[in-house]
Amino acid sequence: MAVIRKQKKRIGDMLIAAGVLTEEQLAEALAKQKENGIKLGLLLIQEGYVNEQQVAYTLHKQTGYDMVELSRYEVSSDILKLVPDGTMLKRSCMMPFEFDAFDSQYLRVAMSDPLDIISIDDLQVITGMQITPVIATTSEIMAAIDKYYGHAETQAVAELYNKEMELAEEEEEVVDETVENAPIVILVKRIIEQAVYQRASDIHIEPMENKIRVRYRVDGVMQNSGSYQINMLPAIITRIKIIGNMDISEKRKPQDGRITVTVDRTEYDIRVSVLPTVFGEKVVMRLTSKQTLSRDKRHLGFNDAELEKFDRIFANPNGIILVTGPTGSGKSTTLYTALSELNSEYVNIVTVEDPVEANIDGINQVQVNVKADMTFANALRSILRQDPDIIMIGEIRDEETASIAVTASITGHLVVSTLHTNSAAASITRLVDMGLDPYLIADSTVGVIAQRLARRLCDCKKSKVANEQEKKLMGVPAEKEQIIYEPCGCVQCNETGYKGRIGVYEIMNISRRLRNSIAAKATTEEIEKLAIHEGMSTLKNSAIRLVKEGVTSVEELKRIVYTSEDEV
Repeated sequence: MAVIRKQKKRIGDMLIAAGVLTEEQLAEALAKQKENGIKLGLLLIQEGYVNEQQVAYTLHKQTGYDMVELSRYEVSSDILKLVPDGTMLKRSCMMPFEFDAFDSQYLRVAMSDPLDIISIDDLQVITGMQITPVIATTSEIMAAIDKYYGHAETQAVAELYNKEMELAEEEEEVVDETVENAPIVILVKRIIEQAVYQRASDIHIEPMENKIRVRYRVDGVMQNSGSYQINMLPAIITRIKIIGNMDISEKRKPQDGRITVTVDRTEYDIRVSVLPTVFGEKVVMRLTSKQTLSRDKRHLGFNDAELEKFDRIFANPNGIILVTGPTGSGKSTTLYTALSELNSEYVNIVTVEDPVEANIDGINQVQVNVKADMTFANALRSILRQDPDIIMIGEIRDEETASIAVTASITGHLVVSTLHTNSAAASITRLVDMGLDPYLIADSTVGVIAQRLARRLCDCKKSKVANEQEKKLMGVPAEKEQIIYEPCGCVQCNETGYKGRIGVYEIMNISRRLRNSIAAKATTEEIEKLAIHEGMSTLKNSAIRLVKEGVTSVEELKRIVYTSEDEV
């Protein structure tokens, strides 16, 4: 039976002993702690000295407490009844998750700080049970609290709003919906927080005839989150417009805005789109974080061969690099990752975007503003007078922008941009269709990356032998046995069978033979055939490899690279 230990060492000393923190960093953090009063562990993570996993593992090794992956556990209703309100749990960053297997009087509780004796004592009083602390990361604990208490909290806030409105109507008063503790302010905040905890990329707030429906897009698929009374729509829309710097009096035209929020010490940039519909204004909010857009390239899903090609393309001092794919295929993440790697004090990087996805330190980012005549083309002309080394264009949309980009690349600049095409080879012919001379495209283009995002199978996946149709789709001989995996569903993946996504890539290095072919006005099929001959793996073949490796499923293969030729 675990016994609560008295704190022998401070967390800072433990991290120094573990070799993940220096004396100088600890001194700086302690000085900052005196100013803002934040717990030292949280401050060290917030300042980037250490990450959550390092803190949790160090506490585990130094204190002897168990360490758990909280998302693997399903918390029973009996435990939730012991703590009916998650407010105290959220404040103390702790989550009870199971009864002790050897003594039912003990409750195992996941904590980010197992040495927080005061919080342990408070929970013992609330539950009437002995507490066994277990270590988990802050983000895991907060996600679990949101999973089990979040919906009830948002519904309680919605009910409070309706009561306030009824009372205000009776007393003929106007409810102030701008103060921070106003129910509608809390509700909008909770909707955004829940989206973050569920790993959503988009929030949809949709007015229907008799209710408001809230849905999240998780791993590319829409999921219902809840519904609210339709009378709350004007207040919700108004609140979003206020924090998104939009016109609250305009209800007939579409509007765009931008919100910055911080959830669990991570800053999220939210692009807001408001669209009038027959039942009222619909809102879609797209969430992005700086950490997601500037992650290590090894986390994007490249295999060793693809990583080598990726590095070779971005090692070019000049030329055009294109990243292509449909909306939501991860193009921005790939570009930002590459720019973050190229970013240094020795180069001048300038971007022109619509909109700017996330602010990256050390990079000069320009926002397109059509009303001010700041188009992609006009911004590019000004950028060329800013002595740039690397230029990132959010999207090549027309001949004028494409022509300036080609000119910039030929005159010694590295230009990276995106296009909306189905394959790497199709990007070349798209530029020709825009009106560019093939010889200029051949001379300037150094590489094209086409990509999609496939959902990763959760650990609960189950194996099966591929049937005849599946083997035909994957190009596997009929007589050969092929093991593949299919989604199952568990607590970790919210019964979907999938958790997270991985990039599927088609990387085309522009070789001398390809340049000659492009200059000779080759078709998309001819360019692709030559690129495959030179070692390019198509999107379909890359996806098939992931299916065979058990990373994703045949269903995802069909979803992202299906064509009429694949019918079986």
